[in-house]
Amino acid sequence: MTAVRTRSFRRLAAPLVLAALAVGSTAPASADGAGPGAGPGAGQGGKATAEVVTTTKLQGDVAALTFDDGPNPYDTPRLLEVLKDNNVKAVFCLWGDFIKQHPHLVRDIVAGGHTLCNHTMTHPNLAGWSPDQAFTAEEVRAEIEATSALIREVAPNAPIPYFRAPYGAWGEHSARIAADMGMQPLGWQVVIEDWATQDADVLAQRLESGIRANPGGVVLMHDGPSGDPMLRHGTVEAVARVIPELKAEGWRFHQPDRRG
Repeated sequence: MTAVRTRSFRRLAAPLVLAALAVGSTAPASADGAGPGAGPGAGQGGKATAEVVTTTKLQGDVAALTFDDGPNPYDTPRLLEVLKDNNVKAVFCLWGDFIKQHPHLVRDIVAGGHTLCNHTMTHPNLAGWSPDQAFTAEEVRAEIEATSALIREVAPNAPIPYFRAPYGAWGEHSARIAADMGMQPLGWQVVIEDWATQDADVLAQRLESGIRANPGGVVLMHDGPSGDPMLRHGTVEAVARVIPELKAEGWRFHQPDRRG
């Protein structure tokens, strides 16, 4: 997991969020004529609700793969190659700080046919590490809007049908605000805890057993940093091992649900 972020960090990050919003204000409008951050799920089917979804719409041997905290210049390209080789599409939950650093990787994700998810600009705990640190509705909206605006700047035509709160800490406001902006709040059923280890054998076992035990479930993994030098090579290797085996058995990989 990423380091704990405190209220003092929020004071430092606030100008960056506002600056990103200012840049994004010149981004092209979405297909329905809305500005940056509004209606980003257009074209994905279904209207967003405030319910945090954790499954696909399909039943049986199916799973949805999601990757948080990227893009990462070391492991995101390798992961994209693994997914391409196996003809599997995934959801990438993008952290705004790294979108700014690696915009070409966002375009590569889109070019690969994958789906984008807003994961905030600065990766804060929106619920707060203590009650007095909980984000206000205005602060939540600023984080989400800044990230959508930045995505639209680097990939203007890419829908953003999902929002995932960092740490799964939704707080009082984020699910409702995301839904109002056209993004389905996205949770998970399977977690391989790849922030705690990058041992590929351990992660492959967790990934396979977790998918088998939760048919239809959304899987949480990471392609972005947990702190240098611990990158995500083990996660990528686990995906490369497990997905071909499951596909050979008839498992399918699909998008998470949208409840509207």
